[in-house]
Amino acid sequence: MDTGDLTATPEPPYYAVVFTSRLGADDEGYDAAADRMFELVQTTPGFLGADAARGADRVGITVAYFRDEPSIRAWRDEPEHAATRARGRAHWYDAFEVRVAKVERAYGFRRA
Repeated sequence: MDTGDLTATPEPPYYAVVFTSRLGADDEGYDAAADRMFELVQTTPGFLGADAARGADRVGITVAYFRDEPSIRAWRDEPEHAATRARGRAHWYDAFEVRVAKVERAYGFRRA
């Protein structure tokens, strides 16, 4: 998943879903599935954007931003996403953690 530039989010409050993972040796099909999930999540009402990175150590962090908790639940319960999560547990990931946080304050910098 390539999200391009840093995600611009609205004024808080909103929510961040932090997905931290370590890919295992069997990652065949992972990149295509990740691209599909990013394409699909963009159709979820309340999805605001995402930032992602993966290091040479195969540890990745994706932060997806949502307007509210019902939007997060809608994404979690989306059938194709649920099937892809199951495939990830069975084949791609050695470990992962999901954390949900309410963003109450946000600020940043962008060079002109």
